[in-house]
Amino acid sequence: MFSSRDEAGRKLGQRLLPMQVEAPVVLALPRGGLPVAARVAEALNAPLDLMLVRKIGVPEHRELAVGAIAGPDGSQIVINRDVAAMEGLDKEDIEKLAEPERVELRRRQGLYLKGREPVALADRTVILVDDGIATGATAKAALLAIRQAGPKRIVLAVPVASTEAITALRSFADEIVCLEAPPMFYAVGAHYRDFPQVEDAEVISILASHMQRAKPPNG
Repeated sequence: MFSSRDEAGRKLGQRLLPMQVEAPVVLALPRGGLPVAARVAEALNAPLDLMLVRKIGVPEHRELAVGAIAGPDGSQIVINRDVAAMEGLDKEDIEKLAEPERVELRRRQGLYLKGREPVALADRTVILVDDGIATGATAKAALLAIRQAGPKRIVLAVPVASTEAITALRSFADEIVCLEAPPMFYAVGAHYRDFPQVEDAEVISILASHMQRAKPPNG
């Protein structure tokens, strides 16, 4: 049990620090992953940016992911075939469900990045951070999108995850760092005492604060 995302990020940063990661870039899965990732970036003295990703929920149960999209235009799509079969959804159905998520992804990109280019990932060690992983659908889409950018190495780092998700994601990251993997996993928020919704304003504030600290003294 973590008291907050801030505490989880500090503990995750402490775990990663001895690894002496070469040329790190920390990417957060917004919105909940950003407060965690910010503390990791501070610990590693690394650039911080976002990996925009959106879950595709089933029509009558939006929290249940039938897939996820990632990348600037949402072109990277991952389908959870077990959920799709259970819900009777084919590829065309899922593409239709993905469209409003692509609209939201583009909205967030414009709002959060404000026209700037994302941090370059080629030949860097990319550390992808979220506040926790339940099914792994969104993380998988993000990892596939990151791999296309040509990084030297990908590390998936989370405070808590289900054992099923860790197993499913092992082949998509070069290394997984997870502080807690409880045998009985219900929801990410159940492992935090304080787990408020992270709003757009907080995302913008965290990014702006980190960018300001990263500027050179005469910048």
